[in-house]
Amino acid sequence: MAQHKSAAKRARQAVRKNKVNSDRKSKVRTGEKSLASALKKKDAASIPQLLSYYTSQMMKAAQKGVFSKATASRKIARLSAQVQKALSAK
Repeated sequence: MAQHKSAAKRARQAVRKNKVNSDRKSKVRTGEKSLASALKKKDAASIPQLLSYYTSQMMKAAQKGVFSKATASRKIARLSAQVQKALSAK
């Protein structure tokens, strides 16, 4: 338990930030799963929208420090390559 007023405040802030970061991670993972599902089903109509959503959520998370920028860039690049391959195969 916190012994000082400032330590108690940092503990409260940590709890709030943990919740926010968890929510951001959840949105990214949901977007990634949705995109993977659409790629598997070859749903060409929804793939570009899902890629856009995923990219947006991932970059927001990277800007806030939830993921490193290199990780975000790598994941976006790999999924974009899969999307291009899926759409060009049509």
